[in-house]
Amino acid sequence: MVRPACSFAWLALLLIAGAASAHPLDYRIDTVHSQVLFSADHDGYSRPVGRLAIARGWVRFDPDDWSASKVVVDIDTGSVDLGDKGWNGAVTGRSFLDSAKFPLAHFESDKVTKTGDQTGVIDGRLTLRGVTLPVKVDFTVNRVGATLFGFETIAGFSGRATLDRTKFGMTAFPKAVGTEVTLRLEIEATLDRRAEYDYRQSADQSMRSRVDAAAQH
Repeated sequence: MVRPACSFAWLALLLIAGAASAHPLDYRIDTVHSQVLFSADHDGYSRPVGRLAIARGWVRFDPDDWSASKVVVDIDTGSVDLGDKGWNGAVTGRSFLDSAKFPLAHFESDKVTKTGDQTGVIDGRLTLRGVTLPVKVDFTVNRVGATLFGFETIAGFSGRATLDRTKFGMTAFPKAVGTEVTLRLEIEATLDRRAEYDYRQSADQSMRSRVDAAAQH
């Protein structure tokens, strides 16, 4: 006969195990192996490609229920790399990204919809230069699995989006620089139950640092 106390203990353990099993759906974005590529028309001659680094972010992905997924990411606007120092300075300057005033761009998903076996659409909000607008990202799940030696579980995604730079206040040089900007995202994320918590801690610390810096000027 199983005693009530033992039954309660087993039930508690099962509940704890069930709660713990939900955490492995959270992944910390690997900022070394992830990047954002951007491209815009240059006076009709070409579409140069630049790169932006991801400062921090996390992903929640359940292969059995894509609608429960979530993406939160901060992009370092000062990290522009177009292969030329002067060009980098122009894009990070006040006419475009204004990274001195707005060091981070923030994207957060509102809805994730599965469209195929490995494809989906993210509907979210991008905050850039203090302006928040809806952005749609088409993405592909490349692979979710353990690394070669089994030490970590990695989720890999590729995504594409387009935005109108003028809607975010970047209206300079309308004839020389195209208004439509194409974004390509290559994301690797590592399974980490603390991913969301650590992101929030880092974001809060960054906010406090900016407030302190502003108070000193």
